[in-house]
Amino acid sequence: MTDTHLTRKDGTTYAGTHLIVDLHGARHLDDQPHIEQALRDATKATGATLLSLHAHRFSPQGVTAMAILAESHISCHTWPEIGLAAFDIFMCGATHPHAALPVLRAAFETDDIRVTELHRGAI
Repeated sequence: MTDTHLTRKDGTTYAGTHLIVDLHGARHLDDQPHIEQALRDATKATGATLLSLHAHRFSPQGVTAMAILAESHISCHTWPEIGLAAFDIFMCGATHPHAALPVLRAAFETDDIRVTELHRGAI
């Protein structure tokens, strides 16, 4: 990892910001194309670079999706039966991971969004 990929904030240097995001009362949780587009839109909003996207729809329901980014990843796991979408947003460098939150809120039509922020690899 080169120095340019580190995050500096409030006098601290660390490898990246990891947001643990739970969306409750969410919609469109069994719609794989919708979830894939939400990941693309969230990636764009953060200023990250999408390298690849893979998703799998389970039977009878639920989707797991992963956006591989040059700056790390965004993953999504859904439980339509309880209205839950769980995201991990982990990014390094000059990205803005919090910018994904309003995109996800709108895409999944919920105001019940719970976020935990971790700073990974503090130096």
